[in-house]
Formats: sequence, C-alpha cells, structure tokens
Amino acid sequence: MQSKTQSLAPGFALFPTLKPPHKTLFFHQISVLILTFLAYASFHASRKPPSIVKSVLGPTIQSNSSSADTGWAPFNGPEGPHRLGDLDLVFLSSYAIGMYFAGHVGDRIDLRLFLVFGMMGSGLFTIIFGFAYWFDVHLLSYFMGVQVVSGIFQSIGWPCVVSVVGNWFGKEKRGLIMGVWTSHTSVGNIIGSVTASGVLEFGWGWSFLVPGVLVIVVGVLVFCFLVVSPDDLGFEMMSSGMEIEMNVEGESVGNLQKVESEEAGLLEDKDSDSLVAIGFLEAWRLPGVAPFAFSLFFSKLVAYTFLYWLPFYIRHTAVAGVHLSHKTAGILSTIFDIGGVFGGVMAGFVSDIIEARAVTSVTFLLLSIPALILYRVYGSVSTVTNISLMFISGLLVNGPYSLITTAVAADLGTQDLIKGNSRALATVSAIIDGTGSVGAALGPLLAGYISTRGWNSVFLMLIVSVFLASLFLIRVAKTEIERTLE
Repeated sequence: MQSKTQSLAPGFALFPTLKPPHKTLFFHQISVLILTFLAYASFHASRKPPSIVKSVLGPTIQSNSSSADTGWAPFNGPEGPHRLGDLDLVFLSSYAIGMYFAGHVGDRIDLRLFLVFGMMGSGLFTIIFGFAYWFDVHLLSYFMGVQVVSGIFQSIGWPCVVSVVGNWFGKEKRGLIMGVWTSHTSVGNIIGSVTASGVLEFGWGWSFLVPGVLVIVVGVLVFCFLVVSPDDLGFEMMSSGMEIEMNVEGESVGNLQKVESEEAGLLEDKDSDSLVAIGFLEAWRLPGVAPFAFSLFFSKLVAYTFLYWLPFYIRHTAVAGVHLSHKTAGILSTIFDIGGVFGGVMAGFVSDIIEARAVTSVTFLLLSIPALILYRVYGSVSTVTNISLMFISGLLVNGPYSLITTAVAADLGTQDLIKGNSRALATVSAIIDGTGSVGAALGPLLAGYISTRGWNSVFLMLIVSVFLASLFLIRVAKTEIERTLE
C-alpha cells in the first residue's frame, strides 16, 4: 500500500502568514479543533430536520394548541409512525454501512478532500429532501432514496474529523479535550433544532434548506483552511504521541529524545510517511475495540432514539395538561442536547482524572436508568420538571456515548500494540462508530413501531438497551479497576 499524499489547503497560499514560524503549533491545534468542530456540528445540524418535522408530516392529533395538524402524505395516515421510523432506518442503515467503508477509504486518501466531499453531498441531499415541499412530492420512494444517499455522504464525516484531531493531539488530557470537542454533536443538534423550528412556520421545506446550505458553507471553510496533519506544516509528531516539535528547514527546534520501540506490533513502523493502513479484521482484534463497539451499539440506540423522536414525543405528550406547538416542542427538545454537552465534557474530565474510560462509561450508563424512569413518570407534571429531568437524562445518556466515540476511539486507534500509528485511527473510529450506528438505525425504527403501543414500551426498550451497553463494558471496567489497585 502506497502512502497517501496530503495537499496543503489553498487558504495557506492566500494567507502565507498562517504558516510557521508566523503561527505556532498551539494556534494550529486550536484551528483544527475549531474547524473540525464546525464541520461535524454542521453535519449534525443537517440531521436534525427529520425529527423536527416528524410531527408536521405525521398523523394528526387532537391538540389544544393553535397549530393545525394536517400531515403530509404518505406519512399522515395510520401507518405514519411506521413509515417515519422506516425513513430513519434507511438513513441510519446506509450511514452505518457507509461508515465502515469511509474509515477504510479515509486511511488511504486526503482526509480534507474526503471530508469536504461528504459535506457537499450531505448539504445537497438535505436540500433535495426539502424540495419535496415546494414540488409537492408524496412518493415514499423519493424520501427513502434521498435518505439512503444522504446517509452515505454523512458517514464520511466522523472517521475524517476524529482522525484529524487524533493526528494533532497526544493522549495526555485527551478525554477532556475530546469531551469538549465532541460537544459538536449536541451543539449541532441544538443549532439544527432551533434553525429548523424557527423556519418551520414558513413551510417544512425551509427546515431542510437552511441546514443544508449551512453544511455547504462550512464545507468551503474546511476546504480552504483545514490541515490534516502537523507534518503538512513542518511540525513533527514524536513517536510517543505526546510531544510535537517544529521542523521547518529539516532541523529540530528542540532537543527532545525520540523514543523508538522494537516491540512486535500489527504494523511495521519503518517511517511515518510509509505506514501501512491497518486492515479491517486486524482492527477488530485490537484489545478493547469489540467491547466498546458493542457498548456503543446500545448507547447510540438510546441517544438516536431521543435525537429522532424526542420532539415528536414532546408534541404528543401533554406537559401540565397542555399539548405544545411544533415549534415549542422542537426548541424544548434542545434541553436534552444541552445536557449532552455537559455530559460529554464531564465524562471526558472524569475519565482523565481516574484514567478509566470504561469505569466512567459504566457509571454514567447505570445512573441514566433511574433518570429515564423519572423523566417518563414525572416529565409531564410541569415544564420545570420536564426541563430538569430532560437535562439530567441528556447528560447521563450522551456522556458515555461521547466518550466512546471520541477519546476511547482515539486511544484504541493509537495504542502501543500498533505503535501509535495514526493511519489506523480512522479505521478503528469507523468500526466503533459504525457498529454504534447500526444500533442508531435500529432504535428509531423500533420507536416508530413500539410507540403505537404506548410510550411506556419505548422507555422500557431504552432502559434495557442502557443496561446491555453497561454489561459489555463490565470486564473492561474490572480490568481498569485491577490495574489501578496494582
């Protein structure tokens, strides 16, 4: 396998002062965090419209709000919830399948161009979905087809951004850095919810058009300024993955000792530019990959059920005896994502302090079970209790989900067994998040069918899934505890 070549972003030709020695390593690390944050936040913002418009497209309900629910064929009949669930299924299934291939491809080509390609396609097909409003399209096959292609383009984003960030940062404080950085998921959901809800009154097509344009605009920004690796600017990453030094004219600025390892690994470390990308099955056999991947399967099942069905649930469940409007339900659902921001940061910080990712994840997962029960039982009592319990649920559900998809994936993709080979990071990240995405596809689908039997059944499914997610990490958590005690 030949090494992939990276092209420097064109923005550096327009603004030469952005190159070293004019700008420091720290400046470029912050720039990478900001650009990848914006990129994936825009991806998630464009995923949010389907959940916001569900209550508009779906079956009519008896409501004491001023909104008129007429629905949109083919989603407004008795089979409406099922078809809306099927819509989520085809999107997330293509997303999950595409994730495995995207990670494999991402290890072999220019990540910046690959990421931009995914952003442009995602934005375009989000807009195309909205065109159905203006062109009066009512074909189920149209919506299904658009969602399939959109899912494939969306799958490109995650392996790319997590691999780029992994290239620029070592393992020290990775949990906290990734915890802050991974709030892009919740921030993107919030932006998507507020934007889609804000323009919903003009017609549901606008709820897709605006987020779609946003992804394209951010994609242009990424194309112009994202730097994939420190090597591209003359910064040299030390083999320990902890220190970075600048090498502008072939000479190291510092006098840091480069640690070389002769230990056997899955990959042969001949030089940093000729590392062979790790194989798919080899990545699965890496320690910790399978348990965290299957744990994420159930964690993401829960998180994405909330992502796609929470506004619909709020709209169809009276709060203090009042059914909220489409716009209010959409905006109120952002409280779950705000809790997710704090949960991701908290989980990352705690896991750095105790140096135990699995223990942190299991703790959050087990605490989320009573939180979900309380939200279902008491969430409808008043707006205050609804907001409070929704925030706590979001914090505890999204905490381990964020931790596993970022810090854990980066740790496993750069572990000593493969000698810190960053070329393996996109593959490992794709395996973990791709497996999680299968659960993400299953959750909303099941919610669409089970919700017709009552929401208690949906919450039971979520609680069982959380328990299974924690179960897969018990052995890993036990190992971490034993290592700490030693």
